[in-house]
Amino acid sequence: MELTNIHYVAAIGFALAFVFGAVVNKTNFCTMGAVSDWVNMGLKGRFGAWLLAMGVAVGGAQLLELSGQIDLTESIYRTTTLGLGGLIIGGLMFGVGMTLSGGCGQRTLVRVGSGNLKSLVVFIILGLTAYMTLRGIIGVARIELIEPLSLDLAEQGIEDQGLASTILPWLNIEVTDGLRWAFAGVVSIVLIGIAFSIEELRSNFDNWFSGIVVGAVVVGAWVITGIFGYDDFDPVPLEGLSFVAPTGNSISYLMTYTGSTISFAIAVVFGVIAGSFVYSVISRTFRIETFSQRGDMINHMIGGALMGIGGVLSLGCTIGQGVTGISTLALGSIIATISIMLGCAITMRVQYHRLDERGVLSSLFGGIADIVIPWRKMA
Repeated sequence: MELTNIHYVAAIGFALAFVFGAVVNKTNFCTMGAVSDWVNMGLKGRFGAWLLAMGVAVGGAQLLELSGQIDLTESIYRTTTLGLGGLIIGGLMFGVGMTLSGGCGQRTLVRVGSGNLKSLVVFIILGLTAYMTLRGIIGVARIELIEPLSLDLAEQGIEDQGLASTILPWLNIEVTDGLRWAFAGVVSIVLIGIAFSIEELRSNFDNWFSGIVVGAVVVGAWVITGIFGYDDFDPVPLEGLSFVAPTGNSISYLMTYTGSTISFAIAVVFGVIAGSFVYSVISRTFRIETFSQRGDMINHMIGGALMGIGGVLSLGCTIGQGVTGISTLALGSIIATISIMLGCAITMRVQYHRLDERGVLSSLFGGIADIVIPWRKMA
């Protein structure tokens, strides 16, 4: 087989994802766990790691773009189409799903690599429903019901979804390179500053180390596809790190291998699993874990389906939107990330109220109140 540009890009992407999988396994970096720690116990260490990853990714990605190395407007995050319905509905669905299944997309891959068969079930269902939403029967509903809820920013004279491009015209201020640099610097510094203001982050090596590595890996993905992958005759699409749609494409790739071509995103999925597997074997933490209760299995299956559908609608997961998308400073990524966090937090509070044998509606209203009332008091 003749090796082409995409094969080299995929190989480098696999290596980068291998490091990601090993580090995330070792440090227990988990965005769902971060929200859970904060909502249920008031601990912000892992949430700080997530913010740190965002800050590092924003700084690196914006430096690449503003120095002319890559053009983030070519990514899915900075188009002029703001899929408001998908970002909100899909984000909420993903947040609920990752709570029911015990982890988001990247955490599912890491757990598959460490021997968790529950996560293998989630992986399969997430991948199938994601592919069905992209190109299958659920895609019909997506096109008919969700896409009409999108906004065309070009009609408002806005050139892309970047924060500078959306905020400055609204203030009747001309968008300049200097102001783009200012936006990028301020957002990166603020995110990193907030992260390191959290004592639980500063005092825990795993937290701050994982935040830096995850952010750096996201920047590395932009470098691989945007710089290493640049070729006039054999171009590679500019893409960052994401795990929902790529999981669906990975399952399709395995089933149609002889007629398919590897991609950066597919290589990343396999790389994360491999990195987690190698680390768990070396550290002797590899364990086969299965379902012990029927209800647990049902929750994981429903969660996987919600993540697959929701992740496609919202154009990403807690890494795909919450770090990679945020690194582009896209307005849609901010909306999607907030929606994911909100769906996750409310579901956790609903589960808490259900422990007291409260009804579903009562638990739902109680969960929403638990999240909304504290924010209203802060406001």
